[in-house]
Amino acid sequence: MGIEKERLHFSWISSAEATKFVDVVKEVTQIVETVGPNNKLVKKISA
Repeated sequence: MGIEKERLHFSWISSAEATKFVDVVKEVTQIVETVGPNNKLVKKISA
């Protein structure tokens, strides 16, 4: 489909685990930023 494995993350986080949620979001954001933009899913406009 064109999505790199680094862009997909599953994690079970309880509503009582706010600290874990913050940590997971920071980690996933950092990973996605290192991967860079996903150009495979951009619709190309033909002239």
